[in-house]
Amino acid sequence: MERRERIERKLRERLEALHVEVVDESHLHVGHPGAASGAGHFRVQVVSAHFEGLGPVDAQRRVYEALSDEMGEEIHALSIRTWTPERWKG
Repeated sequence: MERRERIERKLRERLEALHVEVVDESHLHVGHPGAASGAGHFRVQVVSAHFEGLGPVDAQRRVYEALSDEMGEEIHALSIRTWTPERWKG
């Protein structure tokens, strides 16, 4: 299973996400010092009821917690957009 798929699976499972989109943007950062170790740059969009009642920073913290094992080793940079099911217009 490739890295992007593992990230998507973890977000779906750990946040019980209704929608997850993971885009690998590593090719845009070739030569970046953080990318030299092989860790990637990703953009994620996550829709989860786990974000209800949370502000944007706390919702993003939940995403970081869900991916804590990957941070630093597989993920160098992560751009995050989060929505509650009510606010998401999928």
